[in-house]
Amino acid sequence: MTGLNFPDKALLEKLSALLGPQGFITDRDLISPWLTDWRERYHGESVALLAPATAEQAAAIVRLAAEARVALVPQGGNTGTVAGATPAADGSALLLSMRRMNRIRSISADDNAVIADAGVILSDLHDAATAIGRRFPLSLAAKGSATIGGLVSTNAGGTQVLRFGPMRALVLGIEAVLPDGSLFNGLATLRKDNRGYDLRQLLTGAEGTLGVVTAAALRLVPAIAARAVAWAGLASPRDALTLLRRLEDQTGEAVETFELVPANALALVLRNIPGARAPLDNPCAWNVLIEAVGGQGGADPTDMLQQGLASAIDDGLVLDATIASSETQARALWGLRESISEAEKIDGQSLKHDISVPVLDMPDFLDRERDRVESRFPGSRIIAFGHLGDGNIHFNLLPPPDTDRLTWIAQYGPDASALVHDLVAAAGGSLSAEHGIGQAKIAEFARLTDPVRLHALRAIKRALDPLGIMNPGKLVPLASGDEGQ
Repeated sequence: MTGLNFPDKALLEKLSALLGPQGFITDRDLISPWLTDWRERYHGESVALLAPATAEQAAAIVRLAAEARVALVPQGGNTGTVAGATPAADGSALLLSMRRMNRIRSISADDNAVIADAGVILSDLHDAATAIGRRFPLSLAAKGSATIGGLVSTNAGGTQVLRFGPMRALVLGIEAVLPDGSLFNGLATLRKDNRGYDLRQLLTGAEGTLGVVTAAALRLVPAIAARAVAWAGLASPRDALTLLRRLEDQTGEAVETFELVPANALALVLRNIPGARAPLDNPCAWNVLIEAVGGQGGADPTDMLQQGLASAIDDGLVLDATIASSETQARALWGLRESISEAEKIDGQSLKHDISVPVLDMPDFLDRERDRVESRFPGSRIIAFGHLGDGNIHFNLLPPPDTDRLTWIAQYGPDASALVHDLVAAAGGSLSAEHGIGQAKIAEFARLTDPVRLHALRAIKRALDPLGIMNPGKLVPLASGDEGQ
């Protein structure tokens, strides 16, 4: 990699002495699972995996790497979909795993805040918040393996963005090692801090290109007293958006989740996920998973949701609906939504498009552009599902069923993804709503992004990481003359 060096024996010996056998790993069998992205489309190499136990060790690693001009690739749970944590295939970078840093440093119901190491698993954070009568209002299908550092670094979204926003809205503070090895301590749980540029926000969503997050201070909210989970069938995405606005008018902020699921996505789950059962007697072209919650002393969310759906059925807006009568049924309905990505993976390779357009325009976009893409590539199938309420849909394309998928993707995939991204850009949207850019989307990001935005991103990268050692080849497209980044 231009401008950077390969790890040499002297550097590796220093890192081994610093980290010890638990933190300095060269066993190929132990490293191998972390060299491939979750979708198994990108494969890298690295001579060592570095696993610091403290922020101070992480800072020492970065200082040594900067002195040697050797690249580092920070990694959390490796659950991303854009290969943002996969090292280059030439073996020039060292993996920097944050999974050993998995301590919850402090948690407070009075402050509604938690400070957690970067390696804390999301589901463990949920449990810790529940234990003090609070909750962390961000969840996603990979909650059992996704880490806090990765979620911060990718500005993760998930299923509760509708009410609480993405990770960026939940981050109160950050501790991070900057590319020169200095340790930025910004973990104060301040709700107001007007001291110029906000490094917390800059590092959130930076995908490890400006430093490595070692801990985060996060906002908590009161625990829910009750929840209601429903599945409703509708004729169109436009009807789904109309239903969402009606329910919001009727219930205030009770509706926290509103997930759009087309019939073909549900069919994949029913076919590929053992134990999955159809939620409605009669299949509908479109479905929504709805969760409404209630606080202590508040209205019963089940009653609110029953009344709202009954009214919508009477008006012909909703074709059929069911409300979970137990926690087991609620988990089963959630399982249908959360298993879509896994069902796709089992079904075979596909083209993933994590897009957003203005919420008002999304229903028409789905109806119009799905047909356009499928007509351009006969036999292909668009599976469009996700977070309708915040304008983020996973607009995935499955190759024709009678073809070899890898061959088809190699031949038609670039043109198909370019078409999708062009349609999104024309609608004033984004080719990356919540998954980030990584290396999978960097070329398309460069092609479609406003030059002013690109110039600003490159200037920030050069200013904070002049050697280009932090996660090179991800997020920030190179400009002519840039080296080592």
